[in-house]
Amino acid sequence: MADTWRCHHSERVRPRTRAPPERTGKLNLLRPKLATVAAAACLVLNAFVAPAAPAAQLNLPSLGEAESDSFSLDDERKLGDQIMRQIRPDPAVIDDPVLFEYLLTIWNRLHAAALKRGNISAEQEEKLAWEPFLVNDSSFNAFALPGGFMGVNLGLIAQAGSRDEMASVIGHEMSHISQRHIARSMVANSHQSMVTTAAMLLGLIFAARSRNADVPMAVLNTGQAAIATGQLTFSRQMETEADTFGQDLVTDAGFAPSGMADMFGRLEMVSRLNDNNQYPWLRSHPLTIERISAARLRAREGLPQDPAQSHLTEHSLMRARARALMDTNDVALRRMQEQARLNSPLTDAERLGTLYGGALASIELRDFASAATLLASAQDVMARHAALVEQQARDAASAAAAPREATGTAGIPPNAPAQVVVAPKAYPLEPEVARDFALLRVQAAIGRRSGPEINAAVQALNGRSRPETMARAEAAVALATARDPAAGPALQRSVETLQTWVAEHPRDVLAWTLLAQCAEPLGQKLRAIRAEAEAHAAQGDLIGAIDRFRAGQKLTRAGKLDFVEASIIDARLRELEAERRELMKEMKQTERE
Repeated sequence: MADTWRCHHSERVRPRTRAPPERTGKLNLLRPKLATVAAAACLVLNAFVAPAAPAAQLNLPSLGEAESDSFSLDDERKLGDQIMRQIRPDPAVIDDPVLFEYLLTIWNRLHAAALKRGNISAEQEEKLAWEPFLVNDSSFNAFALPGGFMGVNLGLIAQAGSRDEMASVIGHEMSHISQRHIARSMVANSHQSMVTTAAMLLGLIFAARSRNADVPMAVLNTGQAAIATGQLTFSRQMETEADTFGQDLVTDAGFAPSGMADMFGRLEMVSRLNDNNQYPWLRSHPLTIERISAARLRAREGLPQDPAQSHLTEHSLMRARARALMDTNDVALRRMQEQARLNSPLTDAERLGTLYGGALASIELRDFASAATLLASAQDVMARHAALVEQQARDAASAAAAPREATGTAGIPPNAPAQVVVAPKAYPLEPEVARDFALLRVQAAIGRRSGPEINAAVQALNGRSRPETMARAEAAVALATARDPAAGPALQRSVETLQTWVAEHPRDVLAWTLLAQCAEPLGQKLRAIRAEAEAHAAQGDLIGAIDRFRAGQKLTRAGKLDFVEASIIDARLRELEAERRELMKEMKQTERE
């Protein structure tokens, strides 16, 4: 379910990029909570519906007054915000700048297509969040939540065979949001209220915190099996709508129309292998022959995609990155290393993905020598590929300019050569590929804590993308830790850059966190405290934010005064205290209802 996406929403991210190896066990204990939230989202679509009308209407304009009365956009957003306040602190919700940017490139194109097609109304665009987030979970899934929020599992990125397959899943879920399937489900059973829905969802979330894995499953299973079975017809109607609208979005956004059919085949295989009836939400996307056939038929009607725009190499790198972040135990990381060393006969896209994964795994294992070797091998592959592209271009130009030989017989074309060997056409690598390898070099240099290597790696970054901005800041902090003479200027540059960034992206948790870390060594204590407070606020932690803003006020009273920061701190503290009072008022009202 999704609607619209604005650039300023890309700030809503987590400060952590991954859980350190020693926390992997704890992370695994917490992961069921996000799975339960996904289950809750699916149950919202299944548990509150009366039997479906016989005829399914695919062109859904408005749901009329009944929808507005029962579950308005404002109600939906409030419910979504309530759920997200519980989800955001979970360590399984991660902000990896590289993967998140990749997700946004797909999301933004789908969102633009949805707006252009009119799937998203002006009111939906304004009132819903349209916020995706990454979940460190290995299952092949994305799930929509009330209010325009969408979780995308790392397992989807790792297992999707192409960017087009990944886009088809996201487009499907975005269509659930734009067609307001949660609201429609609630309208179908008018005695259910938003409060009831919120209670069930939050009950599932809190149950998932229990270390007893049977608790959330008991909540899910109690009374839901019969309801879900009785409402399967309506659920399938929704899935048909999401398929149709989603595939249209994928095609209009410039992705291959075959992505959904390919994804269905992959999802069918994954479901067969992994579904052990423990998770009822796996049934929310039933793969019938009709759905697969319809997707293939729609794919034939679309225009074929330009191979130069497939981004196969970039997707290969992102698949490898997702795998490395999902499974951080030594055995899995060493397996990625060994695969990269095999030098098996793969396409350049596949080979670069394998080398990227091996280099990243080596960095995580602190095997920096192997990382350097694999990065050098990747550089060689990229150089050979660029030379091949240039050679093919020269050959094509020569063939076009060469005169055709006449045979002497009018009207009879020259004889064709006896044997023609056609080499596969090579396309230039996407610019993101070289950048992502450069970012790996920065990560390796930071891991080695080598000032000269950090400076050299940062110099190779020539863009202003979010991943590069965050990498420069992390490198500046590492230089300060290493007491490198270049640390001071690097920290000051990052403070200035991040200050501009957060002014445009005020809900970027990672940017605020790095701003605090860069300002502190420069002696800018008040700016660091304010940045810490803003990071808490962006994450939805009002109590933590208020506490840090109050600490900033105490610092100003002690004579450490920056008039600009002090005035901002005073104003923001008043805003957040008013927001907290309003939130407490709403919670008390909900309890009375």
